[in-house]
Amino acid sequence: METDVGLCSYSIMFATADDNHTSKQPPYLRGKFYLYLILGLCLAVLSALLISVIALRWVNPPTTSFMLQQDRENMQVEQYSLRDHWVDYEDLPKHSAWAVVASEDQLFWDHNGFDFESIQEAWEDRQEGVRSRGASSITQQTAKNLYLWPAESFFRKGIEAGITILIELIWPKERIIEVYLNIAEFGPGVFGIGKASDQFFGLKVSELKPDMSARLAAVLPNPKRMRVNPPSPYAKERSRWILMQMTRLSGVSYIAAIDTTRASEAVTEDSSAISDSLITTQPVHSTTFLPDSVPADSTQNFQMPNDSSFVDSLRDTFPSF
Repeated sequence: METDVGLCSYSIMFATADDNHTSKQPPYLRGKFYLYLILGLCLAVLSALLISVIALRWVNPPTTSFMLQQDRENMQVEQYSLRDHWVDYEDLPKHSAWAVVASEDQLFWDHNGFDFESIQEAWEDRQEGVRSRGASSITQQTAKNLYLWPAESFFRKGIEAGITILIELIWPKERIIEVYLNIAEFGPGVFGIGKASDQFFGLKVSELKPDMSARLAAVLPNPKRMRVNPPSPYAKERSRWILMQMTRLSGVSYIAAIDTTRASEAVTEDSSAISDSLITTQPVHSTTFLPDSVPADSTQNFQMPNDSSFVDSLRDTFPSF
């Protein structure tokens, strides 16, 4: 009996000593410390992201994540601030906005950041091993260009989706279009429509013609390989297709009546040389640049015919989904 009491006393003494030892450990040696540290860092990052998205609702960014990742020395392009060439939404030609909507996200005015039908189609193509263009909306591309990196992965897509939701909740559609046009890459190291219009055409943005806006929008899928000026045959073909989609979506005739079969052929004439013959400002339905002005039957997600093997050589090597 005395032996049992003695063993019990020793056990209590060792347990007490162990508790005292644990309580004397520095915080960084405890497991909970790292858990709290990780949670704190995640909370700080999310708070900074939220504050940033709220601030960018009114403040123009001087640079983007994509710009900071450019190898400017090898590309031999100058460093500059986006604010030096920023064009406010009110000063953007309506056709420049319609061009990127027609090219990249024809349901932009209708969805809340995600074109789920296009995402489903892209996913099915991916499962079948078919290479197709990505299904990212303009809002998703804005989120990616501002904060993330170009390499495709489900991890990046998840973060991109979260930022997209924040942007759609906080920014109006007009601000999204404004930021997108001012941060998009239109050529190697050429970011923003203000810089692009000056570099490729020697014009101010307000002086751009619709076919020029279409040519700028045509290279967005791969601006490092596709040329604005002089345009490649595919860029010419795609710019004509974009002009037709701009007319369908906006109700404004941006292109004269043409044989639509030419849209699937490489145009051999210089776009700048035929600019005057292609463009008319005569309104068909409405000239208002708002979603309510878009005819109900013209909000379909029209796709460019893809019957040329040359298209494959221009697409990104990353899987699209």
